[in-house]
Formats: sequence, structure tokens, C-alpha cells
Amino acid sequence: MPTILITGASKGVGAACVHQFAQAFPDGVNLALVARGLTGLQELEAKLEQYPNAKLLTLSADIACLQACKTIIEETVETFGSINVLINNAGLHHRGDFSQQTPEQIAAMVDVNLRSPLYLSALVLPHMPQSGPKAIVMVGSLAGRAPLQGASTYSSTKSGLRAFTYALSDELRDKNINVAVVSPGPIDTSFIMDEIDEVEDIVYSQPMSTPKQVAEAVVSLAKGKQTEIAMPWFSGKLTTLGYLFPSFRRASRSLLYRIGRKNKDKYRRRQT
Repeated sequence: MPTILITGASKGVGAACVHQFAQAFPDGVNLALVARGLTGLQELEAKLEQYPNAKLLTLSADIACLQACKTIIEETVETFGSINVLINNAGLHHRGDFSQQTPEQIAAMVDVNLRSPLYLSALVLPHMPQSGPKAIVMVGSLAGRAPLQGASTYSSTKSGLRAFTYALSDELRDKNINVAVVSPGPIDTSFIMDEIDEVEDIVYSQPMSTPKQVAEAVVSLAKGKQTEIAMPWFSGKLTTLGYLFPSFRRASRSLLYRIGRKNKDKYRRRQT
């Protein structure tokens, strides 16, 4: 049976990935689920009883720590023998202008969003089997495709994650390991909805994806050969224009902020 290792697995996109992978391998799948909070993992584990084909390993760990990453890989391999797919999903975002962030907040975002995926990717490669599906999938962001003011550090880490994906994909192409990234815009999770007043208005100018939609893209990348899925489709094209033509990005910013403010008001009303 293939073994799937998912970080940030207890909620949001990570939890949706767990369900999607359990459904994608009806003949059996090993799921190693990583998150900092043990309670969230236990709640998720209870919900997975509907998938008798799935064997679970839950690991409470802080992936910002190199030793924790080593332990995650070691325990997964000890339990299941090998790892076919790594999903680098865990993310951290301290919101606000760069000048208002502390060095500790900046370091934490770099550690979780960029350094730990590199750690885990390096650690997992020796434990991938010779046959069967093999992939490393990053959960990135449209903010990694075009710079986003008010999210300088977050945007930088996701941009670095995307660059790492494309570089490693070329390195491992001959080894039949697909390295890929899904780059979603805003996702309807607590990640942005619980902090709606702190999130930049421009984020809400783009259509919202559901965790399930993002998870479906992750599974598609893990089982296929594609290197990137940007979603929604039109937003991906918009970020490409913004990256290639900075003047276009700056010129369209005021319009996107106005659209985002209107949409944010709608989402606020939805929550009341």
C-alpha cells in the first residue's frame, strides 16, 4: 500500500487532503498525519473511521525543528516501511507590514513555510520505494507567484517554495518522482476567515476556493506528472501578468482593493 505523509493535517486543506487520499486509494493506503496539536489529530482520526482501507499514524510535532522532522520520517518508515508521497502543507502567516513584524515572527514563517519543506523533502528521498506512485507536493500560494504587499515575508517564503519545486522537479525527473506545487488564492478556512480584519483586502478580490478543491488538486499532482496547478484558473493568469509586468500589478492594485473590500463585507455578514 502507498504511504502518504501530510503535514498540517489536522484541519483546513490538510484535513481535506487526508479524506481525498483515503478516497483515492480504495484498495488501501497508509496515512501519516502530522500537526502540532494532538487534540486536532485525535478528532480527525475519529472522523476517519469511515475509511476502513486507511491505516493511520498520527504524529504531534513542530516541523520548524530539524530533529522533529527527522523523527517524523523515522517513525513513519518504522511503521510503514517506506514513504511514497510527501505533502508539505503546513503553513504560518503573521500578518501585517514587514516593518511591524518582529524578527521572531519573520524567522517562524521562514522555518515553517520554507525551511521545513526543504528539510522533509531531503529526509524523505532515501525512503521512497523503487516502484509505485512517488511525489513531493507543496501547498503554495498565489502570493508566491506575484509579490503581495502586506505579506512580504509570507510571499517570499511561498515564492521560494515554488522555485524549490521547479528546481527539484528537474533534478528528480529521471527518477520518476513528481515534484509539484498547488498555488491557490484565498481558501475558505479559518486561516483567513478567523482573522478577516487582519487579512489584506486585496486577498478577497479573488474567488474563494474550498479546502476540498485544493485537496483534489494536491491528489491530482501526487498521482500525475504536472508541476503546478494555480487556482482559480483566472487568478493564476492574473498573477502571471502581475509578475511579468510590475506596472500592471501596481496599476490594478486600487481596483483589486476596492473589490476585495466589498467581498470582505459580504464574508463578514456571512459569519454573523
